[in-house]
Amino acid sequence: MSEIRSVDRLVADLVRDVPDYPKPGVVFKDITPLLAEPEAFAHTVDALGAPWRDATPRVDKVVGIEARGFILAAPVALALGAGFVPVRKAGKLPGPTHSRSYALEYGQETLEVQRNAFEPGDRVLIVDDVLATGGTVEATHALVRDAGAEVVGISVLLELTFLAPRTRTGDLTVHSLLPV
Repeated sequence: MSEIRSVDRLVADLVRDVPDYPKPGVVFKDITPLLAEPEAFAHTVDALGAPWRDATPRVDKVVGIEARGFILAAPVALALGAGFVPVRKAGKLPGPTHSRSYALEYGQETLEVQRNAFEPGDRVLIVDDVLATGGTVEATHALVRDAGAEVVGISVLLELTFLAPRTRTGDLTVHSLLPV
């Protein structure tokens, strides 16, 4: 990456559309070209965490949603000096879990988080790659609440505004690097 580009331009230039994946009519957003560029990836991580860097009180945990959310959330957690908590598909986490089922644009899914992932009152940032219909984030928000923590915001790489995902995020602050 030799030229200097804004983060929204990096995202627009390096995330590619894959039509009809995983099923006909869905346009998959492939973030792997962005991840392959170390400078672009570093700028992206910095931008995802920026609104919460100086938050008072601070963010205690950053939740990453399976699977691509893990890739983005873990380095955001490190940058914020916070812990990382994975939210996974059903049956993938050991021990007792909280679970939530939800509808997504091409089916239904169940997400889980370990029951001991948060301390009561933890302030949590949800990080994911794409905010589409909002169902995944809505279910994750419910999981965090079920575990006794508080979601302070959502940070995503892409927001598919034509699907109106913010109708399902309530009054949470949503930070998207590239609304499309």
